[in-house]
Amino acid sequence: MNIQQIGVVGAGQMGSGIAQVCALAGYQVVMFDLNGEALEKALSGIAASLQRLIKKEKLTTEQMQSCLANISASTELNSIAEANLVIEAASEQENVKQSIFRQLDEICDPAAILATNTSSISITRLAAVTKRPSQVVGMHFMNPVPVMALVEVIRGLQTKDEVFDRVTLVSKVIGKTPVDVKDSPGFVANRILLPMINEGIFCLHEGLAKAEDIDEVMKLGMSHPMGPLALADLIGLDTCLSIMQVLYSSFNDPKYRPCPLLVQMVDAGYLGRKTGRGFYTY
Repeated sequence: MNIQQIGVVGAGQMGSGIAQVCALAGYQVVMFDLNGEALEKALSGIAASLQRLIKKEKLTTEQMQSCLANISASTELNSIAEANLVIEAASEQENVKQSIFRQLDEICDPAAILATNTSSISITRLAAVTKRPSQVVGMHFMNPVPVMALVEVIRGLQTKDEVFDRVTLVSKVIGKTPVDVKDSPGFVANRILLPMINEGIFCLHEGLAKAEDIDEVMKLGMSHPMGPLALADLIGLDTCLSIMQVLYSSFNDPKYRPCPLLVQMVDAGYLGRKTGRGFYTY
């Protein structure tokens, strides 16, 4: 099946970014979210992102108009029934994703590919809840999607080679660099990144230094463009905690134990930029 229409499930930061890069590459994109306000915010955010690219002379007005024309938004899941490729970008909760995949399996064309943007959850387990496990694959984009080049392409145990190859090609068409990664908790990116962030939170928790100074150490000493605590705020502390919990429970290794301060911050609703408060105030 040729990929002509792409469905995106979830209009958050990741979903809107995925919709933008796919539409900019010429694909027809249908973005679904149950929350109509989230869809409106996503569409306005995409327009603002494209405007910034125009100001940087990386995009023409015509390209922007074409991109926006390629995107439609809906609060009805059936709107993506005709998509050849569906990319799920919902919250990092396995039960939520499994529910979505069961529904997608029922409404989408039997030949359609179902992909997930999960940053840590088993592709094999998500595939197993569908009647098309060989057509389920992982596409882990980095945040912010329009800027970051990497896509981890993850095969479940059941994923067919032709499905993997098709998704790898789509990743290239939308201007990303796909990397072949095995299905393992956290894959490669978050297997390395999240324990580092968690350790940065432990440094704050134990009073080694202030948040600003911990981030300064990593920026000046290790040439990181952003410190681990500021990055945690960008990712979302709830997402960081979910990933650490997946690593901790999957490997049964205490080195992945979430920092108690991270748990407390999430309990308090201090989730980072999206709530206006995390390790920093926004």
